[in-house]
Amino acid sequence: MQSECAGLHVGLIMDGNGRWAEARALPRGHGHEAGIAALRRVAEAAPDLGVGTLTLYAFSSDNWRRPPAEVAFLMSLFGHYLAAEAERLAARGARLSVIGRRDRLPAGLADTIARAEAATAAGRRLHLRLAVDYSARDAILRAAARVTCLDDLTRDGFSRLVTGEAPDVDLLIRTSGEQRLSDFLLWESAYAELHFTDRLWPDFGPDDLAEALRIFRRRERRFGGLPAAA
Repeated sequence: MQSECAGLHVGLIMDGNGRWAEARALPRGHGHEAGIAALRRVAEAAPDLGVGTLTLYAFSSDNWRRPPAEVAFLMSLFGHYLAAEAERLAARGARLSVIGRRDRLPAGLADTIARAEAATAAGRRLHLRLAVDYSARDAILRAAARVTCLDDLTRDGFSRLVTGEAPDVDLLIRTSGEQRLSDFLLWESAYAELHFTDRLWPDFGPDDLAEALRIFRRRERRFGGLPAAA
């Protein structure tokens, strides 16, 4: 198992692509394309801001309820992103992982994911994790199904079943003004600091991430304990 990249773990719910496009009288697909550009900007800036693991919510298991044409566009866009960006990510020292189910993805997409993961496997500067067909509740259920002996179960052991090698989330950000977790990283966000911004995802950039991290670093994380002595 490869060691995790040094730095904070930031979870990011990328929300607002459709509203961004509609506000400009554009098809929703243009918003998703602009969202890919935002993803690239943020991922490139993250390591210099002290982020070692960046987990982005790209497509939830509930997103299958969207119109089939929009889902098909998103899956195609995701495949194009992986194929086009793998070499660029590798050159920047980023390792790509995709979490979530793969059995329901379009034919060929799972192979594209595997190639991108293999091409970036040596990355140590940033672990970029994309959640696709992902549900935190389902991840917890799958972990519970793998438990063979309750007497031997520990919190750390169960955490590894849920999250693999990923560390707990330090900061969870959601764009577009919504203030809910939407079934994202529920287990690993138990003590995450939450940051909500009205910025729509296509407009979110390195400065917004830096501001969220500045606010995060001013907070006192007590993990259930008492404030530090003055």
